[in-house]
Amino acid sequence: MIKNLSIIFPLYNEENRLLKSFNKILKYCKKEKNRKLQIIFVNDGSSDKSFQLLSSFKKKNEKKFKITLVNIDQNRGKGFAINKGINYAIYDWILTTDIDHSVNLDQINNWEKKGFINKNTFVYIGSRTHRDSKVKKIFLRHLMGMVLSLFIKLFFNIHLSDTQCGFKLYKKKIAKIIFKKLIRPRYEHDVEIIIRLILKKIKFQELPVKWKHEKQSKVNIFFDPFKMFLGIIILKLYY
Repeated sequence: MIKNLSIIFPLYNEENRLLKSFNKILKYCKKEKNRKLQIIFVNDGSSDKSFQLLSSFKKKNEKKFKITLVNIDQNRGKGFAINKGINYAIYDWILTTDIDHSVNLDQINNWEKKGFINKNTFVYIGSRTHRDSKVKKIFLRHLMGMVLSLFIKLFFNIHLSDTQCGFKLYKKKIAKIIFKKLIRPRYEHDVEIIIRLILKKIKFQELPVKWKHEKQSKVNIFFDPFKMFLGIIILKLYY
């Protein structure tokens, strides 16, 4: 059983979704009686009211459970934000997840109940394409994911069905090793993480998730794929 857990939420300009997210976080923390929790928000240079909302939430609830707020002055990318959050994690296990809760926090509980978490594996990757996953998605994003997976297999021989799901669980000591010196701080950091796990011969496992597409996603399905493909080419040249 995971007795203590630091949960990292990287975010950028999320003022419209934060109140809904706060309610889900409070509900989860209230339910988790037997697990020590730390909630880490990493504000990645937001230009809206995200930081003010996060500060208010922390002030109101920091006596109920541990809340850490990390502020980055300018937008640096999701990978960079997660790396910052890892530096503030105090517990043995770290969960990285998205502020829109496309995968609910209690997915961890489901993994534990089904006996997926074991003492020999230190990294668990949520996979939307796992045969046991339940996914509500839009066609264009699904198509983009399929093309990206094919591209990754061709370039790196990585036979992982979904690198980009934001729901990932790490033993803290492993997370610190893997995220140290990342060369790609934005969306393609997920691919670099897998590359580094393989190079360092760290065992990881793909697990099923219940996932649904949330509106107001920051992923632009027309422009971001081109940025990702460029980033992957850079990774290929580097590694």
